[in-house]
Amino acid sequence: MLSVKGLTKVYQQHKAVDHLSFDIRHHQSVALLGPNGAGKTTTLQMLSGLLTPTSGQIQFLGRKTVTRSRIGYLPQHPAFFSWMTAEEYLRFAGRLSDLSRRDVQEKSREVLRYVGLEKCGDRKIAGFSGGMKQRLGLAQALIHEPELLILDEPVSALDPSGRREVLDLMKDLKKRMTILFSTHVLHDAEQVCDEIIMLKNGTARWTGPLSELKTKHQTPSFILKAEESLEGWLEELPYVTGLTLDQPSKAEFHLSDRAYVRELLAECLRRNVSVLHFEQKTQSLEEIYMKVMGL
Repeated sequence: MLSVKGLTKVYQQHKAVDHLSFDIRHHQSVALLGPNGAGKTTTLQMLSGLLTPTSGQIQFLGRKTVTRSRIGYLPQHPAFFSWMTAEEYLRFAGRLSDLSRRDVQEKSREVLRYVGLEKCGDRKIAGFSGGMKQRLGLAQALIHEPELLILDEPVSALDPSGRREVLDLMKDLKKRMTILFSTHVLHDAEQVCDEIIMLKNGTARWTGPLSELKTKHQTPSFILKAEESLEGWLEELPYVTGLTLDQPSKAEFHLSDRAYVRELLAECLRRNVSVLHFEQKTQSLEEIYMKVMGL
């Protein structure tokens, strides 16, 4: 559906996005993940047609031009006409998207209901909370039934309850359309996305499924606790790396190959070391993220 090749954006001497390439298939949910200043917003603005790339190619639905009428876009900080009611604003947005007056009337009520604002259609936006405005912004992005939905930090301004509700909406929406959203929150990406694009300083550090990220970069560590001291001998074993001793009798370390587990335990027996506890500790997604991003 969307193919990006060598996408670059330069502001004076600063490269905000540097030769970014990726592909997104129909009905995928893809998270653009990275810290502030990584180039996420700039990338989304180029993909939505709001910014012109310095170089590179964007191919959307087989065409080299961005068809805005088939894209729904929600900026990180959506702006509204505060004197309008929610329904007036959506009718305005619908007309800008070339919907007929009849369709606008029907669709505006439909999307208000979908985002949970059906009782607020006749209320002025000036009285809306931040969470309500975010929902209204999402309704605006959906009113013309886009094929690609681009969301910039869609839940960053929401409380935990609102965050959960919008993430649930995104899970439902990906059954009908393709979603590309930016976030700096790992948990949000893990909840909703099929694939992630990890950005740092405008370049991609990882592109692909979360499952592959975990498999490729997972470096399991082991925890060993014994009655006797582990000092001296454990660190000398050639297959033990990254050893840290919390106590003389408790250590955390890596093995160069998981096959060495048996050899290690056999070594404990040879040394008459009484093992009290032994476990494999799996790295969290956050630890893997920090490793890949070089943070």
